Amino acid sequence: MSAKVPPVRTRVGKYEIGKTIGEGSFAKVKFAKNVDTGDFVAIKILDRDQVLRHKMVEQIKGEISTMKLIKHPNVIKIIEVLASKRKIYIVLEFVDGGELFDKIANHGRLREDEARRYFQQLINAVDYCHSRGVYHRDLKPENLLLDSYGILKVSDFGLSALSKQVREDGLLHTACGTPNYVAPEVLNDKGYDGTSSDIWSCGVILFVLMAGYLPFDEANLMALYRKICKADFSCPSWFSAGAKNLIKRILDPNPLTRITIPEILVDEWFKKGYKPPCFDQEEDVNLDDVDAVFNDSKEYLVTERKEKPVTMNAFELISRSPGFSLDNLFEKQEGLVKRETRFTSQSPANEIMSRIEETAKPLGFNVCKRDYKMKLKGDKTGRKGQLAVATEVFEVAPSLHMVELRKTGGDTLEFHKACQ
Repeated sequence: MSAKVPPVRTRVGKYEIGKTIGEGSFAKVKFAKNVDTGDFVAIKILDRDQVLRHKMVEQIKGEISTMKLIKHPNVIKIIEVLASKRKIYIVLEFVDGGELFDKIANHGRLREDEARRYFQQLINAVDYCHSRGVYHRDLKPENLLLDSYGILKVSDFGLSALSKQVREDGLLHTACGTPNYVAPEVLNDKGYDGTSSDIWSCGVILFVLMAGYLPFDEANLMALYRKICKADFSCPSWFSAGAKNLIKRILDPNPLTRITIPEILVDEWFKKGYKPPCFDQEEDVNLDDVDAVFNDSKEYLVTERKEKPVTMNAFELISRSPGFSLDNLFEKQEGLVKRETRFTSQSPANEIMSRIEETAKPLGFNVCKRDYKMKLKGDKTGRKGQLAVATEVFEVAPSLHMVELRKTGGDTLEFHKACQ
């Protein structure tokens, strides 16, 4: 009997690449392991040609530079930047506690003291970012991660603005962010102060943590904008008087009278149980690798090896199971609005891919295939933009495949309807 040959794994330099843990329009985030140290990391992978084609070099450089400038216990740390001939790899600190959004979606609103603890950490991070001339501009629970100790980490600086982007009038002029969390002055398109607009978003996040729902939420975008611009909301009865007072001062539609971070730090409700951040000051940041990865520098050039389709071992199979239980691996969880779903098939991988494509096209999806992965993008704009789904086929055994469908854009409920 011949020995079973172990599956070939994808390697990028000293990193062994694992499953996809996040995906956006221009980037994919993969779980990875440093084979030299055994440390787990997250690697943000960008297609070099796509970045150049969409003239995003400066934006990507800005994102990397921003993250290297920010050294704070409540902000995701960037470890290094590498490149191959086709890809750019941003190696990040791996945070294994999931999104704060998932905590709310799965368990509902938080207790007031728990919400306050996360809010305190968020304000610490935002205050530090602002002190370094960085404005996030897309703060929301989905961009707030938790580590295994429950420490909050701010992520995704793709829309951040450095202070040098401020015009002569002292204001930013690029409207961006997620509509429900955006400040009124950003919607007015007359320029805005990045500091006060970030504070507004923090206030919306605090409301969501304590209420379990958004203060401003309308199916019609113009109706949503009107509510935001008027700060038309009301606090639930279970909010304490101190929490209501602080939220109303943060969600002030006038940025000139809106509460500032120094004022938040001395607020009586905020100060309860407050712990100032404790960290070592970093030395001057070297940004040489940021330019080097776009200039084909051999020092930061790595090679990549791929397999198709990916073969799962027992550990990977269990890690994708809710609660790490094989009994629940392919069972649907009741009452949870999840952003990914999986099923198994004994059909060949090529046949699975063809069937998904045949099913998706009549539903109005544009299909893009590569190897045993597929991207589906809806041609209609839903409540939260176009629905986008990433699909990948994994080999569990020679005659058994697992198919993973993961929402990468659009509304979660629309995703579930499409998967039914």
